[in-house]
Amino acid sequence: MKIFKLFVLLIFVQFSACQKDSLSPQIIPSKNFEGIVDGKSTSLFTLQNKKGMTVQITNYGARVVALWVPDKDGNFKDVVWGFTSLEEYLKSTDVYCGPIVGRYGNRIANGQFSLNDSIYQLTINNNENHLHGGTNGFYKKVWDAKSFKIDGNDALELTYFSKDGEEGYPGNLNISVTYIVTQENELNIHYAAKTDATTIINPTSHCYFNLTGSTENSILEHVLQINAKYFTPTNETLIPTGEIKDITGTPFDFLKPTSIGQRIDQENQQLLFGKGYDHNFVIDKSIGSFKKMAEIYSPKSGIAMSILSDQPGLQFYSGNFMKGILIGKRGDKHNYRSGFALETQNFPDAPNHANFPSAILNPNETYIHKTTYRFHIAK
Repeated sequence: MKIFKLFVLLIFVQFSACQKDSLSPQIIPSKNFEGIVDGKSTSLFTLQNKKGMTVQITNYGARVVALWVPDKDGNFKDVVWGFTSLEEYLKSTDVYCGPIVGRYGNRIANGQFSLNDSIYQLTINNNENHLHGGTNGFYKKVWDAKSFKIDGNDALELTYFSKDGEEGYPGNLNISVTYIVTQENELNIHYAAKTDATTIINPTSHCYFNLTGSTENSILEHVLQINAKYFTPTNETLIPTGEIKDITGTPFDFLKPTSIGQRIDQENQQLLFGKGYDHNFVIDKSIGSFKKMAEIYSPKSGIAMSILSDQPGLQFYSGNFMKGILIGKRGDKHNYRSGFALETQNFPDAPNHANFPSAILNPNETYIHKTTYRFHIAK
């Protein structure tokens, strides 16, 4: 009997190892995401390229559920956090796991801003501030979805109509987000929006990444480089003070590749406020309108990810509020600092700082935002 139990245990361990280390992506069944939320149908969509890179996206929150890329040994790793069913997302306390957030991603002080001499009050959902679109933002909405091909690449367009007054925002807003998986192992995200009244807008993708392919591993050994000479310091509630501060001599200097954990525990007021990194970096304008913002790689897997965008800021979050309670794909716990976010966007609280880039969208304009996450093997 002992020999039989040992044999069963060995098979289980080998099976578990295969779940972590796979020669091909493990596709989540679309039926896991078939449901009804707020009277609208939900589903799961799979985008692939000829090299095997696979991205699965649900129209619930327009969120990335899985993203498989090869590591240095040719094994595929799923490098984003997530769950394997709609039910798990609906029950999860981490509502920002993989979705598009907005209308305004990041924080707005006291949930207030003014436009054309009128003061608007948004919902408060982060201490005394407004965060990621409020209590019922884009991340909780069911988007309309359409799969198609563009230049031979798999693509998915997701659209949502945000009514005037939703979460306190003015204007009826039509927004589309298009995901494209290219043959160069890129995930392109294209945003477009129009409004019928002056409003503010700053949507972004809120994926948590771990390039080892498992949240059992810390992200502190990941090596990060950010093309930013300045960042925007915050107060204790993570609202920018309005200062644009030189990173020289601070733990925020990532101009040269540096491990995330190298300086994260230094005695620094900004790191204390964020309990680590949770700050906006001011991307160097001299490198072009669509520019390489950052690159990060895992020495363990060899997987590297470059981030390119036309946005002025990059929010770097080092997973400081994760508690290891939630259980995600493949049974992994979402442990403390086992996921990071690199969000391309405008600056936090930009509507309340005249020296920050404008977040205003007028009726005669189209909001455009393009971002690429490019995967390759680190050299």
